[in-house]
Amino acid sequence: MSEHLITSQSHPPAMPSEIISASGVSAYYGAFRAIKDISLNIKQREVLAFIGPSGCGKSTFLRCLNRMHEENDDARVEGEILYRGENIYGAKVDPVAVRSCIGMVFQKANPFPTLSVYENVAAGPRLRGKLRRTELDGIVETALQQAALWDEVKDKLKSPGTGLSGGQQQRLCIARALAVKPDVLLMDEPTSALDPISTGRIEELIVELKEKVTIVIVTHNMQQAARISDRTAFFLMGELIEFSQTETIFNAPSKPATEQYIAGRFG
Repeated sequence: MSEHLITSQSHPPAMPSEIISASGVSAYYGAFRAIKDISLNIKQREVLAFIGPSGCGKSTFLRCLNRMHEENDDARVEGEILYRGENIYGAKVDPVAVRSCIGMVFQKANPFPTLSVYENVAAGPRLRGKLRRTELDGIVETALQQAALWDEVKDKLKSPGTGLSGGQQQRLCIARALAVKPDVLLMDEPTSALDPISTGRIEELIVELKEKVTIVIVTHNMQQAARISDRTAFFLMGELIEFSQTETIFNAPSKPATEQYIAGRFG
């Protein structure tokens, strides 16, 4: 296997339907074991939702999928996570390359405060190599169109990204992530700080984007998971309790804890 697989996105190898496969993954903050022996697969072109009460480990596991967890002090990961067949925690694998392929959008919109709308989206592609202005213009426009934001900002490209509304800022962050053409987009509670109209736009966008990119979303909103996800994983106290088709999880769960959580008896 080529050690440079993760750093090369132009012609990724043909793979089965799984794009990420996690096996026996545990994550620690110092001595505290936040997630315990998680194993699951993520399919290409699907929306996968992680649900569970606060502190159950779903966001920690999400961050393990693109090596963001190790950015925490005294944090470590055990087990194996394969992206297109290669262990992302391999000794020679560059975490930055991993995050180009497996991007992330956070709970709170975080556009670069000193950059314009255009430069927020252009930042990632600029770091990956020198581009002609016409190429960069095309990348920025395409990413903003994919994020359903182009029509709203095409006349404001030189304005600060922080001058947009909350929902627009979150879509700008999605465009920024899409500009480097990731295979997978991780979303950690991307609508929790948004009003219902902005939330609806993000949900519509997620459904559209899965035609091009795999999406994994952490959400406390079970109705949201039911609306937009193809499969759902239920986490509790650092463990993966149940993982199945979303319709099954919500209508015919196999584990009592899942049924109790879905019914609102705890969490």
